Amino acid sequence: MARMNTLLFPLMLCLLLFVPPGVGAELTFGPGPEAAGSALDAIVAVVDDDVITRRELDAATARIEAQMRQRKVPIPPRPVLEKQVLDRLILTRLQFRAAERNGITVDDATLNAAIETLAQRNNMNLTQLRQTVEKDGISFAQFRDEVRRELMGARLRQKLVDSQIQVSDQDVDNLKAQLADLPMSGGNASENGASGGGSREYRVAQILIALPEGASPRQIEDTKRKAGDVLAQLRQGADFGQMAIRVSASQQALEGGEIGWRSAEQLPTVFSTVVPQLKPGQVSDLVRSPSGFHIVKLLEVRGGGAEARPSPAPSSRTQQQELVNQTHVRHILLRTAPQRSDEETRRQLEQLRQRLRGGEDFAELARTQSDDTGSAERGGDLGWVSPGMLVPPFEQAMNALKPNEVSAPVKTQFGWHLVQVLERRQAQATPDAARARTREALLRRRSDEEWELALRRLRDEAYVEVRLSTTDPPAGPSSTPPSPSRPGAANTP
Repeated sequence: MARMNTLLFPLMLCLLLFVPPGVGAELTFGPGPEAAGSALDAIVAVVDDDVITRRELDAATARIEAQMRQRKVPIPPRPVLEKQVLDRLILTRLQFRAAERNGITVDDATLNAAIETLAQRNNMNLTQLRQTVEKDGISFAQFRDEVRRELMGARLRQKLVDSQIQVSDQDVDNLKAQLADLPMSGGNASENGASGGGSREYRVAQILIALPEGASPRQIEDTKRKAGDVLAQLRQGADFGQMAIRVSASQQALEGGEIGWRSAEQLPTVFSTVVPQLKPGQVSDLVRSPSGFHIVKLLEVRGGGAEARPSPAPSSRTQQQELVNQTHVRHILLRTAPQRSDEETRRQLEQLRQRLRGGEDFAELARTQSDDTGSAERGGDLGWVSPGMLVPPFEQAMNALKPNEVSAPVKTQFGWHLVQVLERRQAQATPDAARARTREALLRRRSDEEWELALRRLRDEAYVEVRLSTTDPPAGPSSTPPSPSRPGAANTP
C-alpha cells in the first residue's frame, strides 16, 4: 500500500480536498456525532450560495495530516493547517460551481475510464484500488465524486485558459534568445563547461503573498510590507516550507511551496531571470507579479555540469548533445459533425475503445473508423513525435500512458481521440524538435500563469465568508481574519 500512497500523492492531495456538498456527513474522525452534537456541523465558510461545514474541514484536515506524517513532513499548528486547507476547499468549491456555470459535466463512462486508468498506473485492479482508498478513510462513492470534480476542474481550465493561448514564432525566438543569455546558477559557466541556463533544471519553491485584482495603492503597500516581513524572517533562519504552509497563497502552499523540477524554459515568467541568479539554498528578494509578491527559493540544480545532489530522475540533457524523449504513437479520431453531437461522438469513441478491449485490432479500426484521413491509411500511426509537436491535451494524455495502453477518449480542437503509445526512446534533438519543445514550454508556462490568475479572479469575485473562530471545536485559536461582509472581500493572506 505504500506504493499507492507514493504514486498517488500528487493526485490524492488534490482529490482529498474535493469534498462534495453534503458528503462530509458520512465521515467521522474522533468522537461520533452523538458526542459532538451540533458543533460538528457548524458552518466554517459560506461560498456564494454554498457552505463548508466543520465536519468537512475536519475530515480534509485529518487526511492532510495523515499524508504529511507519511511523508515525514513537520505538521504545523492545527489553526495554521486548517486555514490553508479551508482556503483550498473554498477554491475547489468555486471551481466546481464555475464548471457547472460553463456547462461542464463528466458522465459515468468517462469517470469509470479515468478510475480504471488510475488503477492501471498503480498496477492494481479496481478491487485493490477500492480497498486502498477505503483504508485511507474515504468511501469509494466519495472517491468517485472527488475524481469527477477533478476532471471537471481540468475541463474548466481547458475551456477558460488552454484553448485561448497562442504562441507565435517570435515568442519562441525571444525565449530562445533569453535562455542563451541566462547565467549558470551555482557556479561559473565557463568552469562548468556549459553556456546558458537552458541546459539546467531547477527545483524551486515559492511563497506568494497575494493581492486582489485591482488592488488599491494602500493594499499594495500593506501587502509588500507583509511580504517583506516574511522575507526578513526567512533570512533570519525561519524554515521556508513551514513558512509557506503558514502564509503562502499559492496552490503549492500545503507542499511547502514546492513547484518541483523545471527546466529554464519551463520556469514561470516572473521567475525566469531570478532563479538562474540564485545558488542552491538561496532565497530571492521580493518578486512582483499580477498575483502579488513572491519569494523564491532555489532548492537544487541538476544538469549542465551542475554540482547537484543525486536525483532519481536523470536529466535528459548532456553537454555533448541535447536529447529529447520521443514517443511512437497512433490514434483514432472522430470529429464532431452537425449530425453527431459532441457527446454522441464521445460515446461512439468509447464504444470503439470497448471493442479494442474485446480484442479487435487498433490499426484495423483506425483504417475503417478514423476521421484523420492522413493517418488512417497507416493504421492511425503518427510516427515518432517529440515534445511540443502535438496539441497539449493530446500530448498530456499520451505522456500518461504506458506502452500499448489505450487512453480514454481525449478531446482537442480537432475532435475526440483514442490514443495508444507503442514505444518510447531518447533521440538527439533536431532544430525543429528543439523549437517544438520551446513552444510547448511556452504554452505550459502561459497556461499555468493564466490559470493562477483565473483562480484568483474566481476568489476575488465570489462572496466568501470565513467563520472559523476561537470557539470552533476541535481547533484552537484561528489565524483567519474577521469575516468579510461583502462580496470580493479576500481572506487570503
